[in-house]
Amino acid sequence: MKRFTGFVIKEFNHILRDFRTLLILFAMPAIQILVFGFVVTNELKDIRIAVLDQSGDRYTRDITNKIMSSGYFIFDGYLESTRQIEQKFREGNVKQVIIFEPGFGHKLIREKSADIQLLADASDANTANLVVSYTSAIIQDYMMDLRKKTGGNLQILPEIRMMYNENMAGAYMFVPGVMALILMIVSALMTSISITREKEMGTMETLLVSPLNPLQIVLGKVTPYVALSFINAVTIVALGYFVFGLPVHGSLGLLLLECLLFISVALSLGIFISTMVDTQQMAMFLSMMILMLPTILLSGFIFPVENMPDILQWLSCLVPAKYFIIIVKSIMLKGTGIAFVWKETLVLVFMMLFFIGSSIRRFKIRLE
Repeated sequence: MKRFTGFVIKEFNHILRDFRTLLILFAMPAIQILVFGFVVTNELKDIRIAVLDQSGDRYTRDITNKIMSSGYFIFDGYLESTRQIEQKFREGNVKQVIIFEPGFGHKLIREKSADIQLLADASDANTANLVVSYTSAIIQDYMMDLRKKTGGNLQILPEIRMMYNENMAGAYMFVPGVMALILMIVSALMTSISITREKEMGTMETLLVSPLNPLQIVLGKVTPYVALSFINAVTIVALGYFVFGLPVHGSLGLLLLECLLFISVALSLGIFISTMVDTQQMAMFLSMMILMLPTILLSGFIFPVENMPDILQWLSCLVPAKYFIIIVKSIMLKGTGIAFVWKETLVLVFMMLFFIGSSIRRFKIRLE
């Protein structure tokens, strides 16, 4: 029994001295419960909406004020004409446009009925459903209050239209997200493991003493993954189009170039991870922590970024998949060009250059 007790104590001491094991045992569960607790929510927060008020009476102003004071929405501004609606949606900030018909107040009082049109950006079907549901509930609450004040049987009838995804197909949401996830796993995870495998097997020594410079070694390791990942991207786009009916309203060439850019970002990130660790196990652990979970939780793939606490919204700005998903949805669903996604494209270019530069600087030219 003493031998067994001594063995258990030795194992405890071994675990307590290993910082990485303690990180997995205690830090990982705490981080996951905090992240999942704040991210997994069906509540709305800070959703930007615009208003096209073609009546301009006190009833339309009262409804607008009631919606904006609910705490769920942010007022993006008034539109002057229907021509601005498409532009607003393509910019990607506004998730809903509320349209009041001309003579709204007059029809409500004289005819006891008036119409409101709710246009929602359904490229994210879950968010669109929540947005129109919350807005409709607020409008109905206003109508009940108005009935009590006037004593009349008044009706406000919201007409709902889902933009870019009228059938509310789930594929419109998950195909871009799955594309980002697959490309990130294949490109970054496999690249980081491939390079650390060379270190573990000792074959990195052969590369280090060869005539190849660090840039050539890095490019030689990642070139096969560029080709394989690009084939994956083309396959996913084709499956989305032919199997799930996901349209490509924008330029197919631009979409494929953006896929190639994202692949390059993921590869450069995988190389950077490989320069920080010496084993495949650690490369896989870091890749899971830095790549997979943020891609699933903080990219807007499943849960809207706007609903997250501020600190998670800031962290989401460091997730490459967030920008790629915005680009893919904009090109495929909204038919936009580079004029609407140039900011996200520049962010991905900057990330790629940063990780490539950092990797080359950290690359060991000589053996220690």
